[in-house]
Amino acid sequence: MDATATITVLVDDKAGEGLITEHGFSLWIEMGGSRILFDTGHEKALAHNAEKLGIRLEDADAVILSHGHYDHSGGISHILRKNAKAHVYVHPAAGILRYSIPSPDKAKAVHMPQDAQAALAGVPSDRLHVTTQPVFVAPGIGLTGPIPRKTDFEDTGGPFFLDAEARTRDLIDDDQALWMKTPQGLIIISGCSHSGIINTIAAVRNASGESTIAAIIGGLHLRSSSAERLAKTNAVLRTLNMNVVVPCHCTGDTAVESLRASLGEMVKPGYAGFRISV
Repeated sequence: MDATATITVLVDDKAGEGLITEHGFSLWIEMGGSRILFDTGHEKALAHNAEKLGIRLEDADAVILSHGHYDHSGGISHILRKNAKAHVYVHPAAGILRYSIPSPDKAKAVHMPQDAQAALAGVPSDRLHVTTQPVFVAPGIGLTGPIPRKTDFEDTGGPFFLDAEARTRDLIDDDQALWMKTPQGLIIISGCSHSGIINTIAAVRNASGESTIAAIIGGLHLRSSSAERLAKTNAVLRTLNMNVVVPCHCTGDTAVESLRASLGEMVKPGYAGFRISV
């Protein structure tokens, strides 16, 4: 089996020429004959950018939602209309009501849109995989399922709640990451790293049985992180001897610069249209 993975950013908050920007995230992954759509963006960017980049969404073998926030799940109704064969992987809590509340008068609903929930409800049971534990998606490709929270310096990365009155914190228990085995080591794909990227790495190592990390690609949700969290995150990442880190979406410009200062040229910021082979 060819262990080379080719990963294309379809949706991101930044985009290359001719592509649409959107506050959202989606990756197209090809490895060993498998074609995977990881997250689906929010609205129109997925369909437009996929067409411009020559990617046929109807060819996807699997569709994975990293978690249920609208900016990762909103495009799933489009892909499921085009593709009636893909297996769908989603945590059972992905569809719950949830809010971002940075201040008492600024509650914003961030849950999965109703049409996305309806699309998921229509997926036949033999193609719908509810991920409550680690699972293989294809040979050499796996999902962590829920990620244990073990570090003392990582959190969900924002003021997330399960109600509009900010009574109950949303721990975003549905957060999960994808991993792929290559001869150089593991590739870790993260939607937002609401569990924390260091917790995510630990979960991937545990699920895969491998320790070497070749690449990390995706959202790291460090845009509102303290200097202490950034320093501790960078300290761990420096020990990994990785080939490349591609921060996307919710990582934040300040955090990207911090990663660059700590890790050097291996840090290559992602954008819609960015493509890499590992």
